[in-house]
Amino acid sequence: MTAPASVAVAEPTPPAARPIDVALLASVFVIAACGLLYELAAGALASYLLGDSVLQFSTIIGTYLFAMGVGSWLSRYFERQLPAHFLRIELLVALVGGALPATLFIAHAYVPGAFRVLLYGMVLLVGTLVGLEIPLVMRILKRNVQLKDLVSQVLTFDYLGALAVSLAFPLLLVPQLGLVRTGLLFGFMNAAVAVWALWLFRHELRRLRAHALACAAVLAALGAGLAGAEHITRFAEDRFYQDHIVASHSSPYQRIVLTQGRQGLRLYLNGNLQFAESDEYRYHEALVHPAMAAHGAPRRVAVLGGGDGMAVREILKYPGVESVTLVELDPAMTRLFAEHPLLRRLNGDALHDARVRVVNQDAFQWLQQPELEPFDVIVVDFPDPTNFAIGKLYTNSFYALLDQRLAASGYAVVQTTSPLIARKSFWTVVATIESVGLGATPYHAHVPSFGEWGFVIAGHRPWRQPPALPAGLRFLDLPSLAPLLDFPRDMARVPAEVNRLSNQVLVHTYEQEWGRVLGH
Repeated sequence: MTAPASVAVAEPTPPAARPIDVALLASVFVIAACGLLYELAAGALASYLLGDSVLQFSTIIGTYLFAMGVGSWLSRYFERQLPAHFLRIELLVALVGGALPATLFIAHAYVPGAFRVLLYGMVLLVGTLVGLEIPLVMRILKRNVQLKDLVSQVLTFDYLGALAVSLAFPLLLVPQLGLVRTGLLFGFMNAAVAVWALWLFRHELRRLRAHALACAAVLAALGAGLAGAEHITRFAEDRFYQDHIVASHSSPYQRIVLTQGRQGLRLYLNGNLQFAESDEYRYHEALVHPAMAAHGAPRRVAVLGGGDGMAVREILKYPGVESVTLVELDPAMTRLFAEHPLLRRLNGDALHDARVRVVNQDAFQWLQQPELEPFDVIVVDFPDPTNFAIGKLYTNSFYALLDQRLAASGYAVVQTTSPLIARKSFWTVVATIESVGLGATPYHAHVPSFGEWGFVIAGHRPWRQPPALPAGLRFLDLPSLAPLLDFPRDMARVPAEVNRLSNQVLVHTYEQEWGRVLGH
C-alpha cells in the first residue's frame, strides 16, 4: 500500500498594509514629535522665567506624564466615531499646544501672578489630549493590523518621533525659530494630521463640512500666529522689559535680550539683568582691578564667562598683558558683542584686540585640558547660580580645577552675588573656595542696578592692596579699595556649607534667599 503524499498547507498570509494604515502610522511619528515638543517648550519656558532648570523640567515632565496617563484612561469612554474623535483631539492639541509658548510669554508679561497656574493648567490639558491620541490611533488600526504588529509598529513610530524632536529642539528649532514660532509650527503640524485624517476618513465622517471648517479655522489661526510670531514675542518682551528691545536672540543655552532706555543699554539673559550701561563700569572695575593690580605684572589672563567683553576691556588697560583667553559657552553672546555697533562701543572693541582669543566651550571642561599653561589672573564672571547647570561652576570641584590652572603667584576673582540679599549664598562661595586650599579675600561694591554686590579673590598668597591702579578709572581709586573689604553686621560672615557637585546646596540657598526678595 502506497503511503499518501504529504499535502503542504500554506501559512495564512497577513494582509498587506493598506495606505490608510501607513498614513496613520506616519501620523504617529508626527503626533509623538509634537507631544514631546510641547513638553520641552513648557520646561524651557519655566526654566527661562522661573529659574532652577532641574526643578522646572522635573515638575513639568512629571505633570505631563501624569496627564497623559489620565488621557489614556479617558480614551476608554470613546466608543463610536473614533476617526471623528481623533480629528477633534488633533485640532485641540494643535490649538492649545501650538499657542502654549506664546500664551505663557504674554501671561508672564501681563499677569505674572497667574503664570504658574496657567503653565501647569496648559501642561495638564495638552498632556491629557496627547494621552488620548495614541490609544485612539491604535483602536482605529486594530481593524486591519494584528495586535502584536500593531503595538510594535505604533511604539516604534512613537519613539522615533520623540527622538527626532529631542535632537532638533535644542540644536535647530529654538536657535533658528525661537520658542513662540517653534510652538506654532508644531501646532500647524498637528493640524495637518487632522486634515490628513479628514481626507482618510471622509467616507466615515458624518459631519464632513463642519470638520472641514474646523480644520480651516485652526490652520488659519496658527498660520496667522506664525506670520506674527516675531510681533507676539516683541509684544510680550516689550511689556516685560519696559525699555525698547534693540536685539534679541534665542540660543541653545539662553534667551538673550538687549534693551535701550533711560539708563542706556541693558542686557538680560533668561529675563535676568546682567548689566546696565549706566553703572556697568562700577561692576567691571570692581571685578577686575583689585586682583589685576595686586598681582603686579600679569601677562597671561583668562576670563571665564563674561562673553560681553566688558571684563576684557578692563584687563586690556594693563599694557603688560600679552594674552587674554575668553571662555564663553554661548557663541551667540560673543558674536553679538563682537558685531553689534552699540556693544562694540561699550566694550571698547575688546573682542577684536589681537591679544584676545575667544573659546566657545564649557568652562568646566576647558579647565580639565591637561595642556593648559598656568594663568597669572583668572576672572570668573558667570551668571548667578540659578540652576544646577550654572551651580556646578560654583562647586569645590570647579575651584579645584581653577587652583590647578592658577600660577603660584596668581589670583582668581569670582563674582559672587549680593552679600546683603543672599548673605548665606555669598559666604557659601567663600567657604567652598577655602575648602580646596585657596586663600579667600571677600569684598563688595555698590552697583545701583544690583545693590551691594560681592566678589572673592582667591590665591595661594595673601592679597595685598596694590600700590597703583590704571589711569582713567571712573569708580575705583586707591583710597576706595580698603572700604570694599569691610563687611558691616548685616553682611558679616555666617556659617555655610561647602557647595559640592553631589548636593549643590548653593542653588537651593540662592533660590530661597532671592525668592524672598522677588516674591517667588
